[in-house]
Amino acid sequence: MSGVVPGRAAKAAIVIAAVLVVGGGAAYFWSQRIDGSSDPLRLYGNVDIREVQLAFRQPGRLAEMAFDEGDAVRVGTRLAALDAQPYREALAAASAAAQVAEAELAKLRRGLRPQEIKQAKETLKQAQAVAEDAERNYLRQSSLLASGASSARTVDGARAARDQAAARVEAAKAALSQASEGFREEDIAAGEARLAAARAAEALATTALADTELQAPSDGTVIARVREPGSMVTSQSTVYSLSLDKPVYVRAYVGEPDLGRVAPGGAVRVTSDSSGKVYHGRIGFISSRAEFTPKTVETTDLRTDLVYRLRIVIDEADRDSALRQGMPVTIEVDVESGTGKSARGR
Repeated sequence: MSGVVPGRAAKAAIVIAAVLVVGGGAAYFWSQRIDGSSDPLRLYGNVDIREVQLAFRQPGRLAEMAFDEGDAVRVGTRLAALDAQPYREALAAASAAAQVAEAELAKLRRGLRPQEIKQAKETLKQAQAVAEDAERNYLRQSSLLASGASSARTVDGARAARDQAAARVEAAKAALSQASEGFREEDIAAGEARLAAARAAEALATTALADTELQAPSDGTVIARVREPGSMVTSQSTVYSLSLDKPVYVRAYVGEPDLGRVAPGGAVRVTSDSSGKVYHGRIGFISSRAEFTPKTVETTDLRTDLVYRLRIVIDEADRDSALRQGMPVTIEVDVESGTGKSARGR
């Protein structure tokens, strides 16, 4: 009997140890499932570099193409130019028309010249003298009518001449008043409107002339040279394709079960198959709408499922020419940072 008890005690100790090991493992497993934030979340995506299709706003003959494919350019660099002669001539014509409108408005505002006012006064004096003579002749012929020395027809002619002379006096007075007061406010307003229209046409011609030069909107690399000098181009016809140096994005997708493990601002590490360099970035955008996994995106389980699109912004200090458009990359999300825990802890 004494030999049996120790054997049973040994077996019991083994069973207890096994239970403790299994229980500890289970507790660790469940703690990891509950916390779940210690392991990085791995996603897959593609580099997404913005491209710009550059075109002139004006049509014309292409006179200059200054860069070739692969050339790096800076913002504001002159890339191409149209033959500007037609636009220079159009600007000259518009400027001349604006000067004419400005002169006409100045004339309206100043009114008539002193010489023209004096001429109106003299015309009035002449009309008054003629009217006085006509009045005297009418009175004389009227007085002779009773004695038969003048006929009724002569008196009627004298009366008509008197009335006509009086009308010319009133017309001369009105002309003098107009010359003294200047032009009407409506005429001046119309002149101002004509000048504004002429200046607007001049500004439009100036803009059109400036549009004959095509400048780089941002730092980038020429990836396509579409036209050559001598070609006739229409407005909005692409002549260059420019790949922008910044920002550099990575487009990735996260499955719905892992959506709670990422958040805007979360830190990520990006690697590619072409080099061992690790690029750092931040989650900049998470789509609020679910979609089916694109065929070009591979997840670890290779299933078609609902996913949410992410946009990751590569840190400016890490950007280089090794990241190219469409390149497949692997993204590791710092889950603690991605869910905002590190932001509170730091």
